[in-house]
Amino acid sequence: MNFLKIRGSKIGYTDLNSQNKEVILLVHGHPFDHTMWKYQHEALKGFRLLLPDLKGYGQSPTTTERIFIEDQALDLALLLDELGIEKVHLIGLSMGGQIIVEFHRLFPSRVKSIIIAASTPTAETAESYANRLRLADAIQEIGLLAYTKKDIHKYINLEAVTPDSAVYQHLFKMMTETTVAGAVAAHKGRAERRNNFGYLKNIDLPTLVIAGETDYFFGVAVVEKVANEIPKAQFEVIKDSGHLPNMEKPKQFNELITKFYQTLK
Repeated sequence: MNFLKIRGSKIGYTDLNSQNKEVILLVHGHPFDHTMWKYQHEALKGFRLLLPDLKGYGQSPTTTERIFIEDQALDLALLLDELGIEKVHLIGLSMGGQIIVEFHRLFPSRVKSIIIAASTPTAETAESYANRLRLADAIQEIGLLAYTKKDIHKYINLEAVTPDSAVYQHLFKMMTETTVAGAVAAHKGRAERRNNFGYLKNIDLPTLVIAGETDYFFGVAVVEKVANEIPKAQFEVIKDSGHLPNMEKPKQFNELITKFYQTLK
């Protein structure tokens, strides 16, 4: 990995195919890291791929009590500044989808297109706010290994991806190697996120919105509402996929995003 200091913190990132002009910034979800996108490397080899570990995840540590969605978006913009990149295509999944919508809100002139997967940029309800803070406390108490063993089934369709598969083992590794400090800080900051659902109508760019058919966290109807709010969005559902369609069904996911980028040429 490469490393830069952004606002006093070390940010790790991988920079692939740097000879290519068009740049895709891929933003991972929680509690994962940049390697969740390795299933897209070959399909997107015609692009320069910028794959950061968000603050609090992977090789990007944090010492702060809360990591806000706005913080993550700003860090990404500053990372692009450091690398001399002005405009990018954005892909974000789950928390990453919320971050890229916030990125567009803050820096609309820097975005060429958007792919949102398994995500909605709404704020927490009173109930979900309390639940997220309780989850942060639980992770603080039991650690990521126990949490992963208890809840990994929520992140993936176990009827399609069995525990002995390479994808399952990769997911288990990412989740258990996330630090408690990072996971807790991210949950506490994410709980405070603004409601960007009303902002979606301002995204006047080519947009692809993807849902997993059996997603535990963001059901198909919830994600479809995101697509309906964005003027130029197309909506797709990947069958038999849970919360991680890019990992669970990479062939189908890659076909969708490849076709989407072909329409931009």
